[in-house]
Amino acid sequence: MLETSGRLLKLLSLLQSPREWSGAELAERLGVSPRTLRRDVQRLRDLGYPVEAAQGTAGYRLGAGARLPPLLLDDEEAVAVVVALRTGADGSVVGIEESAPRALAKLEHVLPSRLRHRVTTLHTATVRAGAAPAPQVAPDTLMAIAEACRRRERLRFDYTSPRVGSGVRSTEPHSLVSFDRRWYLVAWDTDREDWRTFRVDRLVPRTPTGPRFAPRELPGGDVAAYLARRLSAQTWPFQATILLHEPATVVADRLWPGMGVVEPVDGGSCLLHLGADTARDLAWMITSVDTDFTLVDAPTELAEALRAQATRCLDALRQGPAPEPGRARAAGDGAVVRTARP
Repeated sequence: MLETSGRLLKLLSLLQSPREWSGAELAERLGVSPRTLRRDVQRLRDLGYPVEAAQGTAGYRLGAGARLPPLLLDDEEAVAVVVALRTGADGSVVGIEESAPRALAKLEHVLPSRLRHRVTTLHTATVRAGAAPAPQVAPDTLMAIAEACRRRERLRFDYTSPRVGSGVRSTEPHSLVSFDRRWYLVAWDTDREDWRTFRVDRLVPRTPTGPRFAPRELPGGDVAAYLARRLSAQTWPFQATILLHEPATVVADRLWPGMGVVEPVDGGSCLLHLGADTARDLAWMITSVDTDFTLVDAPTELAEALRAQATRCLDALRQGPAPEPGRARAAGDGAVVRTARP
C-alpha cells in the first residue's frame, strides 16, 4: 500500500483526468478501503483542492477552485507542454512572448533529466523558417470579442481598413479565427447586411456590447474554410474554381497550407478554390495536384496559360532525349561537338 503522501499525489493525478470517478474505482486503484478513500478526499479538500462529490452517483471529480492547483503531468504530457510553449508563442498576442518563456523556465526546472534531454534534443535540431513578424493584438481585445461571440451580443468597434479608412462597424460576431499568424473576426455586418471578415489587429472594441441576437447560419457552415475562401478572393488578382476528379480526402494531402480551399462535391470529386498573382502561377498550382480536372470558373488567361504549358511539354517530348553529358548539339547543321572535359 502506498504511504499517505504518495497516495494523495496519485489520487490527485487521477482526479485531474477529465472524467468522473466512482468511489469504488478510486479505492481499487489506490488499494485502500472506501473509508480511507473518504479520508484522503477530505485531506485534499483541506489542502485547498475542490474535490466535488457528484449528486446521485457517489462519484468524485476535481472542480474549479479560486486558485490554480499544482498539476501532475505524465512524461508525454510534460514534453507536449514544453514543445507547445517553445513553438506556440509566435508574438501575435501581446504579452505571450514574455509569459510563455516564464512558464517554460518553471516547467523545465522541474523536468526529470531524461525528459529535459528529449526536449533539448528536439529544440536544438529544429530550425524555424519563414517566421515573419506577426501583427500583435491585445489579450483584452481577444477576450472582449470572444465574450461577445459566446454571449451572442452585438459588437461595435472602430475599424481601420487600408482601402476605405477608419469608421465604426456594427456586427453580430460569429467566430474568432487564427489563420497564418493573424487573428480574424468573422461576423455579420448589420449595416451592410452581409458577412464580413475583420483583422483583429485593426479594430478597437467599443463597450458596452449591444443587445443579444439570434445566430445566423454561416455560408458553407465551416468558418475556417469560409475565411480561407474570402482571403483568397480578396488577396489574389487571379482566382479560379476547379473541379478535381478525385475525392477531397485524397487530394487534401497534395495541397500545401494556404494554396487553396477544397470543397467536397461527392464521393469522387471536389472543388478547389484558389488564387495567385498570375495566370501562369495558377496553371502550375493546378497541375501540381496531379489529377484530372475541369475548369468551372476561371479567367480566360488561365486557359491560355494551361495551353502554353501543354504545348511546352509536348514540344519537349517531340525533341527526343537530351544529349549525353559532355556533348552539345550545334545549331544549324545538326553536327555534334564534343565539349572539353576537365
